[in-house]
Amino acid sequence: MKVAVVGATGLVGRKMLQVLAERNFPVTDLIPVASERSIGKEVEFKG
Repeated sequence: MKVAVVGATGLVGRKMLQVLAERNFPVTDLIPVASERSIGKEVEFKG
């Protein structure tokens, strides 16, 4: 399943990624969306 997480570098976005990983949600494509000031930040998922 293709999943986009808006605010992926923020507190709620990081928690959402954590919950998706903990519950083994069937993510095939992850699209992290964040503000311009987050450019260059890495988003970790199941890693």
